[in-house]
Amino acid sequence: MDFLDFEKPIVELERRIEELKLTNTDANTAIELDDEIHRLQKKCASLTKKIFSSLSEWQIAQLARHPLRPKSIQVIEAISENFQELHGDRMYADDAAIISGLAKIDSRSVMFIAQEKGANTNEKMRRNFGMPRPEGYRKALRMMKLAEKFHIPVVTIIDTPGAFPGIGAEERGQSEAIARNLFTLASLKTPIINLVLGEGGSGGALAIGMGDKLIMLEYSIYSVISPEACSSILWRTPDETERAAEAMGISSSRLNELGLIDEIIEEPLGGFHRNPDETYISIKKSIINSLQAIESIEPENLLEQRRERYKAIGEFNEN
Repeated sequence: MDFLDFEKPIVELERRIEELKLTNTDANTAIELDDEIHRLQKKCASLTKKIFSSLSEWQIAQLARHPLRPKSIQVIEAISENFQELHGDRMYADDAAIISGLAKIDSRSVMFIAQEKGANTNEKMRRNFGMPRPEGYRKALRMMKLAEKFHIPVVTIIDTPGAFPGIGAEERGQSEAIARNLFTLASLKTPIINLVLGEGGSGGALAIGMGDKLIMLEYSIYSVISPEACSSILWRTPDETERAAEAMGISSSRLNELGLIDEIIEEPLGGFHRNPDETYISIKKSIINSLQAIESIEPENLLEQRRERYKAIGEFNEN
């Protein structure tokens, strides 16, 4: 299904509008149908605005996983030129759940490291539904060090439910690969921009999510665990998913209130998938502005700012 439960009233109106447009061929009834179509379009716009102005945390999580939401590779192709994908971790294999490579954004070289879920069934299977294995994180590590060697800024795109929890992944050192990436990101002497595109889940997201600027799309989420898993652990049932999402505060607006992110990119009414081209422009502008703000900072000062940034997370004062 290409729509979510809370979108159903909107979709029904849109289908009615399309039906009227297809039948609007009779000259005798054209004016009446035009008036009805215009009335329904206004009603649809008003309903969409009403629904999207009061989304719950769980509804935002569903929107972050929307089947039509553009994926990382589409974003990279839309905002950059001459993307050259680089493969393999030089140890075990090439993990398709992480794509990486060099590209240019307005003549500025960048290293992209992105989690890719895939847009159709075959691609989702090949990409392991965006859940990287250790070789994916080790490939990302190789690209980080390559970018540092040539003083190229790193842009990571986060969109994963989490790292793959399979036996093979654990045997090959999943937790060590994630920890190694965090250790490397903390000391990487080149600017790092993190963009949460859809779903940022657990250490699987954080393994490429530590940097100098954290940008989130309006209807994206970032959390230590998925609402479903949280519900199963805390309440011993998957039926408390909505309650879990609300308690965790996983949306960009809630995280912004805590001062954990630097920027929220507004999405078109109805979400990213409703008008991708408009959102691509906003993403590109945001990345360029972020790079301009930090690329002139000396590496040692940049590292010190990065460390202070993460040391401050979770600090509080008792009255």
